[in-house]
Amino acid sequence: MFNYKQRLFLYKNRIFAPKLKTFLLNVYFINYQQFKKLAVVGVFTNNIDFIIMDAIYRKFGITTIITVYLLILVGGIVRSTGSGMGCPDWPKCFGQYIPPTDISELPEDYKTIYAIQGREIADFNAVHTWIEYVNRLLGALTGLFILITAVLSVSFWKKDKIITILSFLALIGVLIQAWLGAKVVATDLHEGMITIHMIMALVIVGLLIYAVVRSYNGLLNVEKVINSSKVNLIAFASAGIAFTQLILGTQVRENIDSVAKTLGENLRSEWIENLGMTFYIHRSFSILVLLLHVTLIYMIWKNTSKNGRIQKLGKSLLAILIIEVITGVIMAYFAIPKSLQPVHMLLASVALGIHILLILFINFDFLFRKKEI
Repeated sequence: MFNYKQRLFLYKNRIFAPKLKTFLLNVYFINYQQFKKLAVVGVFTNNIDFIIMDAIYRKFGITTIITVYLLILVGGIVRSTGSGMGCPDWPKCFGQYIPPTDISELPEDYKTIYAIQGREIADFNAVHTWIEYVNRLLGALTGLFILITAVLSVSFWKKDKIITILSFLALIGVLIQAWLGAKVVATDLHEGMITIHMIMALVIVGLLIYAVVRSYNGLLNVEKVINSSKVNLIAFASAGIAFTQLILGTQVRENIDSVAKTLGENLRSEWIENLGMTFYIHRSFSILVLLLHVTLIYMIWKNTSKNGRIQKLGKSLLAILIIEVITGVIMAYFAIPKSLQPVHMLLASVALGIHILLILFINFDFLFRKKEI
């Protein structure tokens, strides 16, 4: 329950709530200082229902973002294991809500029944089917989380409509993403559709990150940035380069699928040399990415206070980028290990999320402090 100072604060402000609401407040407001600060910035009103909703939105929003990243990881596993067509139909899997575990559960002519664009599907593989099925289940769970996040965001409507709008845009995005997922299956993993599918996932992440950060307005302290225009320029350039590199990586991933079908698993060591120009551009581009990010970290170190939020984000970004480059080198020289492909893609996606956070924090004065709730 609340400590003495918190109970006294509640009493002075004549705020009373049932035990359930009190429990929620005790869980979601970390300490008295944060609890008191809500009143100082004018957020704490006698309508305690909205206070609870705001707090839950922040925590649940973070959980939703993590879930989206987990889905990106699982999607990478689907790609690296060749499980993309493990379920040849959508939204069901082999016409069932729970897919088969053995070929005996399918009709003899299942290859013809579930043919895609007039072509018979590959032999049934239970592992591939269930990897894709788990991916779809996680996708459904993520969609549900985004729906709940959007509903919770309604509590911000009177205070900051942008939070609610961004949350509902993320919900619309996930509906588009579901439609794209169906198209990916219907087109037998068409290369262009896969890239669009990935871009849409990143858009959803960006919308959620901005909405959740904005919901912390009045609660979050971010250090001032000296020469913010120069730091901004490098930050935006780095984010643009990182996004371009990620898209190139997605196209390399598509080329790998094509080469794998042509050469087969037995000639895996020859995949790299058959990937074409996109791979070499992607590999060479990583040098520019690294140099630009080192410049960004230097600019952050020079123009912000030490151990502040921005500097910590910058260090995290550099660490992730180094690991990402290392995994890329290992894949290039060790026949593209399956286990590293999804990790490499996840690191690139997380790095882009940190870029968004950095840009928001660098521009914190402009975006938030002048619009305190």
